[in-house]
Amino acid sequence: MDVLVTEDVWGEPFQELAGQWDVRREPELWSEPAALAKAASEASALVVRNRTPVTAELLAACPKLKIVARAGVGLDNIALPAANDAGVVVAAPLGANARSVAEHTLGAALALARNTVPRDREARTGGWNRAAGTELHGKTWGLLGAGATARACGQLAAAIGMTVLAYDPYVDPESLGGIRLVSLDEVADASDVLSCHLPATPETTGLVGREFLARMRPGSLFVNVGRGEVVDEEALADALESGRPAGAALDVRAQEPPAPGRLEQLPNTVLTPHIAGITEQSQDRILRVLATDIDAVLRGAEARAMVGIARKARAA
Repeated sequence: MDVLVTEDVWGEPFQELAGQWDVRREPELWSEPAALAKAASEASALVVRNRTPVTAELLAACPKLKIVARAGVGLDNIALPAANDAGVVVAAPLGANARSVAEHTLGAALALARNTVPRDREARTGGWNRAAGTELHGKTWGLLGAGATARACGQLAAAIGMTVLAYDPYVDPESLGGIRLVSLDEVADASDVLSCHLPATPETTGLVGREFLARMRPGSLFVNVGRGEVVDEEALADALESGRPAGAALDVRAQEPPAPGRLEQLPNTVLTPHIAGITEQSQDRILRVLATDIDAVLRGAEARAMVGIARKARAA
């Protein structure tokens, strides 16, 4: 077996790849640890999304493995240092879904600002509530994180007439164009809409907790398209009940799928199943990059979308 696909990753670029290499597609394999380990041990390339745990133990048990291809941008589920040590290429098309995430984020904020979801529910049962919503033009959009998805979101916010701020202690300020870098406290204090684009790390886990939420403006809106672990969900539910923030749209959760709880019962939430980056266009871009890199690495050439140290795979 040349290529093992362990999640719901498929499309024309992979159909073309299957014409060149032996590709095995098992989209539920991620949920069966023993079967995953056995199958992966026979593969030269492993294709995952965010559910397959590519641990140091799994990598050690896969002597033939040359490349791990991540269909997305987060690397939380991949032991990158272990892959580097093993000489396994890790490829992820960073920025390939940035436009899709940005459009979803803006759409979620607009849905909150105009109460679109509850108005839809009411109208379907004969209601006709014409209470005023909120216009975002002239307000401030804050970004937690200033990577590719955040910058794309900032561009859209600026296009509708918003001032854009960002908190990111690791980004080069010169890469941000018209986005102004500020402190964590300032981005909480000043934002009318705050979107989270942060990965889950020891530093960011629980960052949006009681103290942070207490700094947000009454009437502000919160959108999370980063990682669910960044948000203390109980603290957010308490804050939403108090109106600070006034609404939240969550595309990512600490547990996916989540068990229904308080957030699902609140009228001022919009909840989606981790789809911000999933559009036909973004998936085609991602799959074309990954298919090209898998083919290159299996032929002994370099990956172009590598995110680890290895550009070429270890010797067989």
